[in-house]
Amino acid sequence: MASTSLAFPSLQPMFQSSRKSSKPSTRRFIVRPITASVSEKPSVSVPPATVVAQPEPTKLPIKKIPGNYGLPFVGPIRDRFDYFYNQGRDEYFKSRVQKYQSTVFRANMPPGPLIASNPNVVVLLDGKSFPVLFDVTKVEKKDLFTGTFMPSTELTGGYRVLSYLDPSEPNHGKLKRLLFFHLKARRDHVIPEFHSSYTELFEGLENELATKGKAAFGEPSDLAAFNFLARSLYGTNPVDTKLGLDAPKMIAKWLFVQLSPLFSLGLPKHLDDLLLRTARLPPALVKADYQKLYDFFYASSGFVLDEAERIGISREEACHNLLFATCFNSFGGMKFLFPSMVKLIGRAGVKLHTQLAEEIRSVIRSNGGNITMAAMEQMPLMKSVVYESLRIEPPVALQYGKAKKDLVIESHDAAFRVKEGEMIFGYQPFATKDPKIFERAEEFVADRFVGEEGEKLLKHVLWSNGPESESPSIGNKQCAGKDFVALVSRLLVVELFLRYDSFEIEVDSTPLGAALTVTSLKKASF
Repeated sequence: MASTSLAFPSLQPMFQSSRKSSKPSTRRFIVRPITASVSEKPSVSVPPATVVAQPEPTKLPIKKIPGNYGLPFVGPIRDRFDYFYNQGRDEYFKSRVQKYQSTVFRANMPPGPLIASNPNVVVLLDGKSFPVLFDVTKVEKKDLFTGTFMPSTELTGGYRVLSYLDPSEPNHGKLKRLLFFHLKARRDHVIPEFHSSYTELFEGLENELATKGKAAFGEPSDLAAFNFLARSLYGTNPVDTKLGLDAPKMIAKWLFVQLSPLFSLGLPKHLDDLLLRTARLPPALVKADYQKLYDFFYASSGFVLDEAERIGISREEACHNLLFATCFNSFGGMKFLFPSMVKLIGRAGVKLHTQLAEEIRSVIRSNGGNITMAAMEQMPLMKSVVYESLRIEPPVALQYGKAKKDLVIESHDAAFRVKEGEMIFGYQPFATKDPKIFERAEEFVADRFVGEEGEKLLKHVLWSNGPESESPSIGNKQCAGKDFVALVSRLLVVELFLRYDSFEIEVDSTPLGAALTVTSLKKASF
């Protein structure tokens, strides 16, 4: 889903990247979510030239950035244990805000030794300072998609894929333009294929509920997500190929090998840390699975690969990028976002469910019974629910950028000098729940973005590596699939409440995030 940092419950991850392989293009070979825009005319503006300038003047008092990194090796490991085990991620940040009385401070970010050579960052935790991470005239994004380390390029066919490229690099514009082309070419297939794939999901949940009294949501949702992406974007049904029903599990293993230094498996802390953060897991663990995925995308992407060659990208490099965009960005994003949305809407209760069902069904009836993008624009509550879900639990939690020049970064209360070359880090769930921007910031408020005043707040919804009020372009790092993600998220809510009046869920916590179980589905009665 977004294009410059990781999604998923406990992911958010970088290291020294290998340069793009210059091997000749071959089919056999040993990821970043396909988030691409479905807009007909994606923005293709180029980034403004970087100007050497002094830090901007500010009216706020300039303060020294509080915090420190501790002793080499010892400090990063201490912070890592606080982050994963002693405090947990949210408390790690909250406790330091309280300690320093500042939403901007210095700290170490995992994984640290022995995976990342430099874990030192300047942390931004408020909605005013955070957006500097989107300004590519001020921060560099090269090899920062996963943070202070970069997974081996052996996991992406020997290439630095789009997510790891800075807009200043020539291939960034070409590859992002290719994703825009792909989404535009397949846009008419998105709505019908979503309906088909998620009808299969709902029917499966209903059957399991009827026989067992409850139904696990996670694995069936993952299968529906991949089937939808393959059918809508590539015109291929995975079940009819060698992938069969196995793609979601293959992708999950591939993602884990890349991002394992950013996970906790819930084991005793010293064992957990030893297994995940002493050495990288070898790419050989998923080489065979990755080859199967690559073969699937190569066979299904002919028209996109033709376009890639036309604009100067080899078919091989383009295919590895399509795989990454689809499996890491899009599938990975949906794997986190859809259960999160179902959880938040489910917990909101019957009153909201009824309001959504009434709005959605009324609009669809008045549009001849058809789900269209124009019809969904007439559903303000449904749209607000999607934006609020993205605000409360953004699929891209961690953002990184390296200062291109000396900067002055402002929080609500003070200004801070950041030197050229320093790593800047932002934790988005705090920025998008900033109480100085949002009332009842910690609560899920379904109609928060309804009406003129509500729409003004969209500039503070930042899940796409940029404000919701702005658009992706070849000159920025905003998620290429921003509009695509918004569309499929709306489709999930629409399909859900066309079919059901209400539903009930149970939520269990696991080391890798929330596990949902559906306990009741009340069929549509009006």
